[in-house]
Amino acid sequence: MTNGKLALEYCDKKLPVQVMRSNAGYYIGTCDDDGPVSRESCEYWRKQSDADDALINDSWTQLEI
Repeated sequence: MTNGKLALEYCDKKLPVQVMRSNAGYYIGTCDDDGPVSRESCEYWRKQSDADDALINDSWTQLEI
């Protein structure tokens, strides 16, 4: 499993990426016990299955800040 680049860089947390949900849609990000930590993907998807596929197939774009 891939760890979140931005979570590590900005929050010093080594967390696995996973599909997350927000009002904007599904995205690839990280969370810890306190909730969301980072949004890692540039993309948002309308359907969870599309976000799941992107994560599984590594067909998403890493957000750079």
